[in-house]
Amino acid sequence: MSAALLNIAYIVAAILFIFGIKMLGSAETARRGNLISALGMLLAVVVTLLKSGMDFRLIGIGIGVGTVIGLVWSRVVKMTGMPELVALFNGFGGLASVLVAWAGYQEIFAMGGMDATVHPSFTASVTSAAVWIGALTFSGSVIAWLKLSEKISGSPTVLPMQRLIAIGLLLLSVGSALAYSISPDGGFAYQLFLAVLIGGIGLGLFVVLPIGGGDMPVVISLLNSLSGLAASAAGFAIQNNVLI
Repeated sequence: MSAALLNIAYIVAAILFIFGIKMLGSAETARRGNLISALGMLLAVVVTLLKSGMDFRLIGIGIGVGTVIGLVWSRVVKMTGMPELVALFNGFGGLASVLVAWAGYQEIFAMGGMDATVHPSFTASVTSAAVWIGALTFSGSVIAWLKLSEKISGSPTVLPMQRLIAIGLLLLSVGSALAYSISPDGGFAYQLFLAVLIGGIGLGLFVVLPIGGGDMPVVISLLNSLSGLAASAAGFAIQNNVLI
């Protein structure tokens, strides 16, 4: 598939996303909006698969497993359980961004796939952003899901030296990301990359744990926005326009 045709398909998918999201604002059109957005996602996935040489057996397995899980949950989960389900799905979105950026790291840096059209420091910085924000979103969303589903206490959980630990994790993440971006092919690049990942996971836990269950809808809204930023950063990392 040519690059021009691919980008046209991405534009059409983006338009479908926008119209679908707009229709979610009304109960009368929400179902149709869901279908339109799903159609846009299907188009984006299909043209991306046609563009890249992949093992379609693994793709088929992934689609099958995801479809079964989605169908089961759509039948089993009651409407009152939607908030925690949204939190969990949002966490999976953040995890997906982490895995996409990690795969990009393996292809570009670990396997020596860097070419002249890719700026190493820029690619390393957006990869770090995708991994850090995605990891924070995943761990924070899991805690939100556990609190809303009453699998853990919905009361604020304050741990000893929690604020200092959170600040330390933030400094670890930012410092490691900066060092990795400056020298993405250095001897400690992979260790710095993992430090960004660990810092993001830890920060998500320590930020959401002290928030009570009654405020979780607000937290989920914020984490949902962050998962969008993670996906966009992953798009820059793998040069995919529809993600951006």
